Amino acid sequence: MQWQAEGIVIGTRKQGENNILLEVLTPDRGRCLGLVRGGRSRRQQPALQLGNHLNLTWRARLDEHLGFFTVEPLQLRAAHLMQTARAIHGLQSLCAQIRLLPERDPHPNLFHALDVILDHLEDPQIGAALVLRFELELLNELGFGLDLTECAATGVTDELIWVSPKSGRAVCKTAGQPYASKLLTLPEFLKAPQTRLSQNIQISKGDMEAGFSLTGYFLFKYIYEPRSIPWPPARDSYVTALKKDFAELSDMS
Repeated sequence: MQWQAEGIVIGTRKQGENNILLEVLTPDRGRCLGLVRGGRSRRQQPALQLGNHLNLTWRARLDEHLGFFTVEPLQLRAAHLMQTARAIHGLQSLCAQIRLLPERDPHPNLFHALDVILDHLEDPQIGAALVLRFELELLNELGFGLDLTECAATGVTDELIWVSPKSGRAVCKTAGQPYASKLLTLPEFLKAPQTRLSQNIQISKGDMEAGFSLTGYFLFKYIYEPRSIPWPPARDSYVTALKKDFAELSDMS
């Protein structure tokens, strides 16, 4: 058995004295693992870092076997991503969330989203907006997508400012006012189509915090708690770093 694909490194683990167990996300084969012979060598180690984009060849006698990877670097992002605490924590959080996906289950939308995010993670505003979009898409791909298109109570599409923690559906201002203290805030930018999230997007500190509270609530409710999976501390560290960055941006404006 043999196949070739592009992949983004989402994890590595030492295997024996010289080898590396490499974990990648590919567009058409999903999350895959394989051994890299001599992966701990000085020649190969720089390529096998989180966030790097590789050209992969996977070989095994049978499809169900672990198999072996040979790799060629396409885009080495790791050194750049390691320059700020925010980017490090964001990368680690994304990789932890991708491991929620079943092995070898294709999720091309998440692959392409991750590829874009990693090129903008150093920008606090663009990175935060894209990561929040990624978390919404992750929920959707795992079967727990939120409906933010119309009010759950009235069906209207205007003034959607909350989300019901029970149904995961949007709630308009009029219908939700009596229950405001029990509802989750829906940031304006999360209602915009994905194509409108340009590189010039400006989001406020409040919208950023509300967005991560929203996606975090449903990630915990639908995935981490039912599966008894520990919550990734890197996500909390990423949000903490973002709060600091957004506060500094506010002071400069």
